[in-house]
Amino acid sequence: MRTVANILVGMVAALHVYIAWFEMFAWVERGPRVFPSFPPDLFAQTVTLAANQGLYNGFLAAGLIWSLLIGDKLWRARIAFFFLVCVAVAGVVGALTASPRIVFVQTVPAMAAMLFVFLAHRKAA
Repeated sequence: MRTVANILVGMVAALHVYIAWFEMFAWVERGPRVFPSFPPDLFAQTVTLAANQGLYNGFLAAGLIWSLLIGDKLWRARIAFFFLVCVAVAGVVGALTASPRIVFVQTVPAMAAMLFVFLAHRKAA
């Protein structure tokens, strides 16, 4: 159970490393393909805003990676759960404000990882 939890936490972290890269370094080039409903001229105008948002996604990834490195089982689960809740909430807000599919890309994987973190910790306790 713990292995599945760790894999899912790692996958959510990897996704947020990608999102951070996308928002910080590829917003203008890839943004119109990712968000086709947005006006094309919006991306150049919001590059600084997107980079700031990407930084926050980088922090989420860093927290999830950190959780995988913690030796104490209880604290590993607590830190992972905290950052996964942050990701899930960010996904809901993104779905409400940017694109409904963000809930499937961000919130659903975070909630799956939360479930397995919870089950792994419960089994270990």
